[in-house]
Amino acid sequence: MEKTLNKDIDETLQGTPTMVKTETYAGKKLYLESYGCQMNFSDSEIVASILTKNGYQTTNELNEADVVLLNTCAIRDKAEQTVRNRLKHIQSNKKNNPNLVVGVLGCMAERLKSQLLEEEKLVDLIAGPDAYRTLPDLISDIDDGRKAVNVLLSREETYADIAPVRLDQNGISAFISIMRGCDNMCSFCVVPFTRGRERSRDPKTIIEEAKSLLDQGYKEVTLLGQNVDSYRWNITKKGEIINKDEEPVSFARLMEMVALVSPDLRIRFSTSHPKDLTEDVAQVMAKYENICNYIHLPVQSGNSEILDKMNRGYTRDWYLNRMEMIRSIVPDVGMSTDVIAGFCDETEEQHQETLSLMEIVKYDFAYMFKYSERPKTLAERKFEDNVPEEVKKRRLQEIIDLQMKHSLESNQKDLGKTFKVLVEGESKKSQDQLFGRNSQNKVIVFPKEKYKKGEYVNVEVLNCTAATLIGKAINYA
Repeated sequence: MEKTLNKDIDETLQGTPTMVKTETYAGKKLYLESYGCQMNFSDSEIVASILTKNGYQTTNELNEADVVLLNTCAIRDKAEQTVRNRLKHIQSNKKNNPNLVVGVLGCMAERLKSQLLEEEKLVDLIAGPDAYRTLPDLISDIDDGRKAVNVLLSREETYADIAPVRLDQNGISAFISIMRGCDNMCSFCVVPFTRGRERSRDPKTIIEEAKSLLDQGYKEVTLLGQNVDSYRWNITKKGEIINKDEEPVSFARLMEMVALVSPDLRIRFSTSHPKDLTEDVAQVMAKYENICNYIHLPVQSGNSEILDKMNRGYTRDWYLNRMEMIRSIVPDVGMSTDVIAGFCDETEEQHQETLSLMEIVKYDFAYMFKYSERPKTLAERKFEDNVPEEVKKRRLQEIIDLQMKHSLESNQKDLGKTFKVLVEGESKKSQDQLFGRNSQNKVIVFPKEKYKKGEYVNVEVLNCTAATLIGKAINYA
């Protein structure tokens, strides 16, 4: 990631290693690090579950580990280089522990298996996103002196029967993976090649997981998918019911089912695709108070010709119409987006259209990148990455500057308002301050006083920065 508006969100989603808390299992020790999107963090919890059931004890100390696994991201070159550098550092641990097993999981696994395993000799094990059940066998193969590689993609695997080992530190918010893979062939994206085709998880197992999290004290779940709006159970893409004895479940219906688990369980979802986001999703959001009024809706570009080259499936006007629909149903909705600067053949005029779309929408915050060509994508095969690097950087900075302005304006509009906030923990800057998020996904910091993590608190906003609301708790919500 080149730069994002919200540092806390940047660290959570885009590359800070997630260390696993120590559990009391007998056997060898496992150390996990996760990079990239929320799906990778969710997958790491599945990996931890599979290996702890096979006798591994998880640890947050790299030097203690017998097995080190890095769950990786391949969406941009910078992300891959970060992982490569980390692998080189981890290799030095083999001097003290020659039997140490080092593996790469996730999106880099399929794409760079030969280089990492044979040419650079940085890893002993490669496992793709659909091969995590085979990890115990792969590690045994290494012990027997064989190569350990499984990057086969599946049309059925959803890991629905596996209860994840929660790796989060706050015990308040958790991810629930509702589907895997992606059928959208955006020309810049490697995800369809690294994660395979879309397949949705049985809604009954999703509801069971939500209930289990509630019983464990969790107060918020995020429904995860590469494109959650494409979630379908017992229904085809054409809308035909597969089994007439079973209820068809769309994403809107699934979200309602999860909301009904408990009014005290807050619901978020990520990520949406503009071409698949339907009116019924917005209507369900408006209907249930515990479904957060926040949508992350990546636009990528504000120019229709560039959107066509990106194979996004919508035009500028269509996207703006989606925005109008959402805001007409959920007036106080919080909106964020992804924007790519300097895609293939992008002209200055087309870049200005991205800025003008941002001026119309006025997002609350955004993830902003300069284009990074990825091997095997349609863009790599069909287009030339011909926007000069210095032009990409300048355009990206203009996008960032504009978004900073909009974010500050958005937060200033909240001055004097009171929001229901779920307390997530102490502020990083002061133990005397707590932080949480409101329904619109804005971070709010306020004095600790008598309040504790996991409580819902009404907070009045007194001040703000472009990234954070600053307030004072009034009472329990």
